[in-house]
Parts: sequence; C-alpha cells; structure tokens
Amino acid sequence: MPEGSTLGDALKVSNAPYRAGTAIGILKMTAERKSEVITEYAINTTKGEFRIELEDSDSPSGKLWAENFKEYEGKNVHWAGPEALAFGPFEAELKPERGLRGFEAFDVVFGAGGFDPGNTHLIISRKRHAAEYGTPEEGVFAKVIGGKNLLNRLSKDDSILNIEPIIEWEQLAEKTCTGDLSTSIEDGASIFTYFEIELSRNAPVGAEHFYALSREGVLKVDYVASSFISDNSLREEIAPYENFEPRTEGAVSVRTVGYGTGKVYISREDRPSSLVHSVVGHVTKGLELVKLAEKGQELAVESLPPQLVLLGHSFEEVEPVLSSIGVELVKEGYTEEDAVIVRQEPATTLEILGDAKVTAFAVPGSKLVKVELYPEKAPKSVDFFRHSLELKTKTVGQLLVSMVYENTYLFRAEKVEAIKYKEILPENSPRDKVLAGEFGITNQSAKRMGNIGVKLVDDDLFGPTGEKFSSTNIIGRVIDPEKLKGIKEGDIIYVSEAIRK
Repeated sequence: MPEGSTLGDALKVSNAPYRAGTAIGILKMTAERKSEVITEYAINTTKGEFRIELEDSDSPSGKLWAENFKEYEGKNVHWAGPEALAFGPFEAELKPERGLRGFEAFDVVFGAGGFDPGNTHLIISRKRHAAEYGTPEEGVFAKVIGGKNLLNRLSKDDSILNIEPIIEWEQLAEKTCTGDLSTSIEDGASIFTYFEIELSRNAPVGAEHFYALSREGVLKVDYVASSFISDNSLREEIAPYENFEPRTEGAVSVRTVGYGTGKVYISREDRPSSLVHSVVGHVTKGLELVKLAEKGQELAVESLPPQLVLLGHSFEEVEPVLSSIGVELVKEGYTEEDAVIVRQEPATTLEILGDAKVTAFAVPGSKLVKVELYPEKAPKSVDFFRHSLELKTKTVGQLLVSMVYENTYLFRAEKVEAIKYKEILPENSPRDKVLAGEFGITNQSAKRMGNIGVKLVDDDLFGPTGEKFSSTNIIGRVIDPEKLKGIKEGDIIYVSEAIRK
C-alpha cells in the first residue's frame, strides 16, 4: 500500500469481507518478532483452519517442523481413517522407529510410511488409538489446540493451503481495533474484518441460540475480560445444556443456568469445562479479531453451516434451497400458492442437516400478521413481547385469540410463564388517542398484566387492550390490520416482524 493509505483504502484493494459499522482488527508485527520462540501455528486447509502448539520446540521433530513447515503447504490428505489422517508425503530427516505406540486425540506426529524417511507424513490423531506409523523416538511433538471439529471433516479431497506462525502479541505486536476507516495503516499490517464460527452438531439447540444472536451477521461485544468476550443480547433466553467439553481458545459457549443465562461467550484463552457453559461451536477463522475486540464494538461474524430459515417463507422459496443441499422437504398443512411456513420439525438447522429431511407446516398468508415494534419507545415491553412469542430466537411467533368484541382484538401468548419472568412497568403510554392498528400490552398497574391487544379504529378513551391509557403500553403497530378481520376467539394467528430494530 502507498504511504498514507487508510483502512478504507485497504478494504477497497483487498475486497475483504466487511460489514459496515463493524470493528476491524489491525495487527502490526514489530522488529522483535524473530527473536522469540514460536510454538503455535495456524494451518489453513481447503475446509478451514486449525491450530497446533509445539510441545517441545527443541526436540528433533519440533526443530524439523520449525525449519520446514512452509514446505508442507500444498500437501494433500494422503489418507484419512477414523483414528487419524495424514498430509503428505514429503522427504524429511528423521529416524523412524518400529513398534506400536499409543496416541491421544489431537496428537501431532511425523510418521515415515514403510519406515522410509522419503515417504514421511504429518499425522494427526482423531481419537485415542495405538498404531505403528514409523515415528521418530520423541514421538508426539505437537497438539491440535484450535479448530478440532474441522479434523473430522477433512478427506482425501483436501489439502493444506498455507501455514502461518502465531506470534505472542503482547511482546511482538502493535494492535488496535477500530471502526474508523480513515485510520492510517502501514505495510506489514494484518487486517481482520470478520471471524468465522463452526457450530457443533453436539449442540443443535445451542447452535440455534447463536444463529438467533447473530441473525444480522453481527456479534455485540457487551463485556470484555482477559479470557473471554460476551454478547448479552439473549440474556434470560433459556438454552439447554448439551455439550460438555473444555472451553479451549476460540470456543463458543452459552450459559445455561444462573445469573447471565442465555449470554454467549467466546474464549480468548483455554479454560476448563463448566457445568453451566454448554459449548456450541468454535472459531475457525479470525480469532485475532476476537482477541483485539473492545467493549461496545460490533464484530462481523459468519456461521458454518449457514442457518436454514424456513419460517415466514413459502414452499417455493425454500424447496430449491433444501434440494440443493440434499434435504427432503415434507409439506403439511396448507399448500396453495400463498402458503407461508410457520412451523417445522426438526426445529434446528443442525438436526435438519443430520436427518437430511424436514417437515414444514404452512398456513395461508392471510394468517401471518406483520408488525413493527417500537423498542426505542418501549424497550421493556417489546422485550416481553418478543420473549413471549419467542421472536428473539425465531422469525415467526404465535398468539392465541382470547377475545374479540367490536373493533377490538385481545390476544394471549402461549408462553404464559413470561408474565412471571418479565416485569411490565408503564412506558410509552398513550396520552390523547390510540391510533387504529397500534397494539399494546397491559402493564402491571392493572390486574390483566400481559394482555395484548389491537384496535382497528382510533380511540381517545381506552387503549388497545380495553384498559385506561395509564395501564397501557404501546409497543408497535400492525402493518396489515385487515388480516385480523374475521378471526374469532380460540383462533391462532402468526406474527413476524417486518422491520426489526
């Protein structure tokens, strides 16, 4: 880049993925870099990145790796089995030994096929086993410490794209994280515009929790500690405990009980397993951005696999997408041209992909009501509404019609526990008039707290739930109120947000 170039200039030249308004990490190595011992390396493959850490950099295998790791770039997966996989072959100066050896999951060794150093491979253990690989005397020289889930997805079609040493930043780098595209940058600086997460099939519901959190492709940094960052957007939204494993560097976990339930954490360094943190995924690319992030920033994130969003869409929209990835679609309910999907089984993306099949239930489009909410004017009430209808984690919720009279429609959320779970203090109460199509919630100053209602005509006496203005919180408006005409007590209507704020 020419002298005086800015972060914005670099983005234009590189065409790097970037989401407007998100923070970008900048890392510039100092001249002290070569004097330090490097023990951690990022291995980027055609399926993603994993990381290894040398156990003894002074061992013969450790030195062999440090002096020659660039020569392993471009090497294919030569063989892959349930117990291990191997990249190679290549020639290496090592003395292979005969005999069975025991290996733990994620051990990394050099092995000479046929005990020939000219047929050496980089072997990575997938699980505990014993084998004779023609390893040198020192045996295991490194461990996989990041991107472990990736190992089971590698096959003979994959190869190593590049290998890069990971530098200890505190001693060796100048670093910053900013959203200011006018920031000056210098040659040699590394720029991180987003990070990538691979979600765990061991935690399908927790993965859905993360999909909901990052629905807009953004993770909010609400809290920063030396060992983690967290996004508190879904605090108090319950997620089940599914996956017990160490919270290694880059692990994504959800707190499942106690204070902070629903918060999502990303580990900046290795932490032990926790009985209140279910691990739902791992950062496979861009961990540097997570480490550089500061409180109050937003980070661009991509999830793998991408979420399958059926709710709110037509069969015609989702069928070609599902077919392209080998997922069978079973249609139930209303199937005419104006059908809109409102339920699905399985409920999660990872279970759908695992089963290669999903059953979708649809209703006429006239039964899906679109709303615009006012979180700026009534944040607590909107939070209650979204929680009650599960709109925080889903794109379509449902309401039971509890009463209809004249031009007034009253509803009750099926998630009744929400009334005990959330308080509804008075906010955004009407003063002179309630407009047709505005809908509101009865606040806790009245007995029927939690009732939801809408009127199809203006009213200067009572709110949408039939309560006086002081007992009413206006939380939004129905965009298509004509769809409410003709509904009766006991009916179910479906709700989605047309514009999410």
